[in-house]
Amino acid sequence: MAKPFLKWAGGKTSLLPELLRAAPDEIETYYEPFVGGGALFFALQAAGRFKRAVLSDSNRELINAYAQVRDNVDGLVRALSVHQRKYRESEDRAEYYYTIRGKKLTCSLGGAANLIFLNKTCYNGLYRVNSKGWFNVPHGRYVNPTICDEGNLRAASEALQGVELRVADFADGPRLAGAGDFVYFDPPYVPLSETAYFTSYTAKEFGMVEQERLARTAAELAERGSRVALSNSGHPEVKSMYSSEVFKLEEVHAKRAINSDAKKRGPVREYLIQSIVNSPFKASSA
Repeated sequence: MAKPFLKWAGGKTSLLPELLRAAPDEIETYYEPFVGGGALFFALQAAGRFKRAVLSDSNRELINAYAQVRDNVDGLVRALSVHQRKYRESEDRAEYYYTIRGKKLTCSLGGAANLIFLNKTCYNGLYRVNSKGWFNVPHGRYVNPTICDEGNLRAASEALQGVELRVADFADGPRLAGAGDFVYFDPPYVPLSETAYFTSYTAKEFGMVEQERLARTAAELAERGSRVALSNSGHPEVKSMYSSEVFKLEEVHAKRAINSDAKKRGPVREYLIQSIVNSPFKASSA
């Protein structure tokens, strides 16, 4: 089975058993509007549980990476192999890293190779950009990182064949979803504290106004008959945004590996939110 080819903050590999239980056994179209590392997509694809899939994100460089894996895996493998050789042979790996980081990420084969290289060699595998959209994560401390995982890249490419990729706002990505479809939202989380999470996946921050718009979007999709699931933090505000008439909230514990303090990398309580099947929907509840 293909695995995520990028390490992504909030990645869902540790929660796959819970997420797979939340997903219908048979899905017409699977939508994932915050695709990130795509752990649930790859698991559902391997299990043959959807007929088609639409993956989207507002991060153009991320969607470009998926497109290059899908459409140009041979070229991507060659480019990453060059990065891997040069990085491992470099007398000053940090200098090589910052040279690549100093190049603006572009929607091209080279841009995808640079993004994956930075993801594999930066601090904690973090993706973060500043207000101008420049990648700004410092160099990591990995001894011998695998920059070109050719086997997994080829497996991911095969899994992505026929998948529609979109650069889109989370509300636009699944705009055509209806009965028989499944939509999974994995947004930047409502922070439990000022330093608990970051939301700088793109140059635009994801604050409470966006969180509330997401809750309304999810409710509208449920009203149209789509099955909807969301992940978010265990913050009380999250619970208050999702109506008990439309959604049920389950507490789950996810392992978090991205934290500047290694002692704080461990299980974190969060919510798995699911639309209630055949629930009478009241528009005022959103």
